[in-house]
Amino acid sequence: MSYLALLINTCTTRRFPAGGAVDTYGIPAKVWVNCLTNIACRWSTPSNREVKVGAEVVLADLQLFLGDVDITEQDRVVLDTKTYEVLSASRRQDGVGSHHMECLLRAVR
Repeated sequence: MSYLALLINTCTTRRFPAGGAVDTYGIPAKVWVNCLTNIACRWSTPSNREVKVGAEVVLADLQLFLGDVDITEQDRVVLDTKTYEVLSASRRQDGVGSHHMECLLRAVR
């Protein structure tokens, strides 16, 4: 069984585009646009996984496994109808090169 066969869910990544819309004060408006859609993925619930984000420590709600795709800590992920922010995005390698991405997510409240 290959790694890709284990990715049984799908998700969408969203990104805040640079040079997007601005408000009346000239400050960029937070308008998230879909970046990658229908990405094969698999999620699991980590057990009390703490992630340091800046100066604070937060608990991750989900761990997400993806193929070798472009995703960073500045992105958001939509699973079903729920939106999550990416706390960490780690590229994993096999013996030859880049293999897959593992991300820790926190629900957007």
